[in-house]
Amino acid sequence: MKRYGVLFLVLMLAALMVLPACSKKEAAPIEEDITPAEEVPPPPPPPVEEEETAVIEEEELESLVLEDIYFDFDKYSIKGEFKGVLEANAELLLSRSDAVLVIEGHCDERGTAEYNLALGEKRAKAVIDFYLAYGIDAGKLSMISYGEERPFDNGHDEDAWAMNRRAHMLIKE
Repeated sequence: MKRYGVLFLVLMLAALMVLPACSKKEAAPIEEDITPAEEVPPPPPPPVEEEETAVIEEEELESLVLEDIYFDFDKYSIKGEFKGVLEANAELLLSRSDAVLVIEGHCDERGTAEYNLALGEKRAKAVIDFYLAYGIDAGKLSMISYGEERPFDNGHDEDAWAMNRRAHMLIKE
């Protein structure tokens, strides 16, 4: 124990001798010649490239939303309540010469896959016939039938089936 006491005393004396030597030094202030920098104007905005313009036009085209129409069970005739929707869609198409439209025909899950594909095609064709009669160029219209393959509502009741019996309008480049 005495050995540790002596060692402790030696270490304390050494620390007392070193610490005052460190505290005697004073920090010298740093003097810098600070001059205000010249005001630099912000950089000019980057030039608009043609590619950016094309992207904006594509975004505008994609933002063109056309409403869907819905059909009665096992029917492909356009209901009177949806003729106004198709007319509004046609006016939007006529105002956009670059718009190309794909009409998707959809069905509910009842019926065979083959039957629903044929019914979906008849629904899409009925919409194309309406647009052609309205004055839309046939070269700007195409159709595809998905039958029951892409339901809007995955439910198995009349409300879900009514949402799935539709013609969906999709703008393409």
